Amino acid sequence: METKIKTCIIDDEQPARETLKGMLTALCPEIEVVGEASDVVSGLKTLRQHRPQLVFLDIQMPDGTGFDLLNRLEFSNFSLIFLTAHDTYAVKAFKYSAIDYLLKPLDPDDLCESVHKAVKQISDKSATSLSGKSNSDRRIILKTTESIYVVQVSDVIRCEASGNYTTFHLTGSRKILVSKTLKDQEEILEPYGFLRVHQSHLINLSHILRIDKTDGSTVVTSDNVSVPVSYRKKEALLKKIEEM
Repeated sequence: METKIKTCIIDDEQPARETLKGMLTALCPEIEVVGEASDVVSGLKTLRQHRPQLVFLDIQMPDGTGFDLLNRLEFSNFSLIFLTAHDTYAVKAFKYSAIDYLLKPLDPDDLCESVHKAVKQISDKSATSLSGKSNSDRRIILKTTESIYVVQVSDVIRCEASGNYTTFHLTGSRKILVSKTLKDQEEILEPYGFLRVHQSHLINLSHILRIDKTDGSTVVTSDNVSVPVSYRKKEALLKKIEEM
């Protein structure tokens, strides 16, 4: 691949992070480390900021585990390699679709093999995206107080703000309420054909049935709901529709 792979390292031991960065620099020139963190809280912030393609993730950290981090993260569209000094978590790790599970101290050959797998997976994802099939296959994780949902992006009709909560309106008259702001959802979904048309509404452009031509201030979505369009967003909406 011509462009480097954006990578984040989350490990509570700084020497371990430095060793891994050194090995990646020497052995895997296709990798670019854009962020690192030492625990679950800082790891979440780092991943949300950088949106990496590849993540090296420690399992045992001071404020929780790598699994806790993944359960709190709103997206999972990156390749994942676990790092640990213990082999007791291997089965659980692969339930999170990890590419590999590397034991410390890292073996250079094992690291190179894992990175090669990641490069292939990322390359395959890019090829799928270029073919125009990605959005129908894309999935996001929605977490409520009681459940964790895996939802296809194409099933999301619109998102509606309610304070610090967001209601996802899905096909089949389904609704899921998550404790994240609409701004958080906008950052995740905008690359997949969503547009914030109003302070309280984020819509999937592929689910638009019609736009009110009289003043352009209303959009009707595929669930037959009229969604208001703010004055500032009218031009952006019409431009997006023309590009479809």
